[in-house]
Amino acid sequence: MKRAVKHRYNMSQHETAKPSPSAAVSLGRGLELKSPVLLASGTVSYGEELNTLCDLSKIGGVVTKAISLEPRTGNPPQRIAETPSGMINAIGLANVGLERFIAEKVPFLRTLDTAVIVNIAGRSIDEYCEVVSRLDEVEGLNGYEINLSCPNVKGECMIMGVSREATFEIVSELRHITTRHLMIKLTPNVTSISSIALAAEEAGADSVSLINTVVGMAVNHKTRRPLLKNITGGLSGPAIKPIALAKVWEVYNAVKIPVVGMGGIAGFGDAMEFLLVGSSAVQIGTMNFVYPDIGEKVATAIEEHFSAPGAMPLMEYRGSLLTR
Repeated sequence: MKRAVKHRYNMSQHETAKPSPSAAVSLGRGLELKSPVLLASGTVSYGEELNTLCDLSKIGGVVTKAISLEPRTGNPPQRIAETPSGMINAIGLANVGLERFIAEKVPFLRTLDTAVIVNIAGRSIDEYCEVVSRLDEVEGLNGYEINLSCPNVKGECMIMGVSREATFEIVSELRHITTRHLMIKLTPNVTSISSIALAAEEAGADSVSLINTVVGMAVNHKTRRPLLKNITGGLSGPAIKPIALAKVWEVYNAVKIPVVGMGGIAGFGDAMEFLLVGSSAVQIGTMNFVYPDIGEKVATAIEEHFSAPGAMPLMEYRGSLLTR
C-alpha cells in the first residue's frame, strides 16, 4: 500500500500525468532536467575544462565544485590515491571562495545549455546561510546541493550530516532564505541514512542526493605509511556501488521527495540500476576522470532506451525493483 501511495505522490508532484517517452525529469521547485544524468560535485570543477571534452548540453546538469564563503587551499598533498576499483581523496573542499566564484565562474556557467546546481559547504549554519543568501541574488543558477557530508574536513559539514537534529536545523534555516531547489547531500557514514533523509524532508528539502564518499584509508606496507597525508579520506568509484544502491533503496522507501543516486556509476547499466532502485536522477563522479565524456554517453544511452518503441516509461521504471 505504501508503494502505491508513494507513486501517486511522485506523479502529482514531480511528473506529468501522462508518461513521456523521453528521459526528461522534474525534481520539483523549478529544477527541470532534460536528462536524469548529472555530473557530480568535485569531479568537473566549474565545468570549463570538461566543456571541451563533453557536450554538456546532452546531460541534465552540472553540480559545481563545493563553494565556501572564503577561499580554501584544502588539505596538504598527497591528497589523492588510486585504490582497487576506485580512488580515495582528502582534497578538503579546496575552492576559490564565493567572491571569485560569482565573478569568475558564474559567467561561464550561465552559457551552459543545462541545469547548474551549486554545491555549498560551510563551517557553520551561519556560513551556509550567508552563501545561499548571496547566491540567491545571482541569476543563472537552478538550485543548491548542500554538502553536509564531506568525510575529509574535520569538525565541519560531516558533523552536521551525521546528526538528525543538525540536519533539520540547517535545512529549515536555508528553506527560509531561498525559493530555489534545495538538494541535501547525505553521507553513508551514519547508523541510519533514512533517518537523516527524513529530517531533511521534514525541514523542507526538495530532494536528497546520496551517497557521498565512504570513509576509508590506503597504506603502503613497504614504507609503513598511509598514502594520504590526511591518513583517511573518501573512497569513491565502482568499489562503492553496492553500498550506494542499498542506501538509495533504503532512502527511496523512506521519503517522498526525489532521490538523486550516485556512487560508482561507470556506464549505462550502472545508471539504470540506480533508477531501478528509486533514483529520479543520478550523478556520475569518479569516472569523469577516466572518461571525460561519460556523462554525455550515458545520457544519450538512457534517452535512446526510454524513447525506444515499447519501452517502459522512465516514471514507471523508477523504483520498480522486483523483490518477490
